[in-house]
Amino acid sequence: MSKTIFVSLPVTDLEASMAFYEAIGFKNNPQFTDGMVWSESINFMLLTRAKWRTFTSRPIPPKTSSEVMLALSCDSREVVDAMIRAAGANGGTVDINPVEDQWLHVHPRFC
Repeated sequence: MSKTIFVSLPVTDLEASMAFYEAIGFKNNPQFTDGMVWSESINFMLLTRAKWRTFTSRPIPPKTSSEVMLALSCDSREVVDAMIRAAGANGGTVDINPVEDQWLHVHPRFC
């Protein structure tokens, strides 16, 4: 069995969150109604807050805090720029920190 990572994220609006991730290049995993695939070994599980609470009793952090940073690789700067445009058009906001050539952060607003 190959090693796979499943990143679980609490979301307030599952449909909008799935649309956001599809817009920036993820594919839906039909095995899971809330699963999004980035690559053969990287999957995001978008969990409603109610479902999230079945896994942990710890509080969901407010939008004003940072708990984890995830980075996605892309083939070129043009692909990154297209992803940023798609993210903005589908409810995301670009990070307020300065853009660096190798790092660009985008936050979906649905978390």
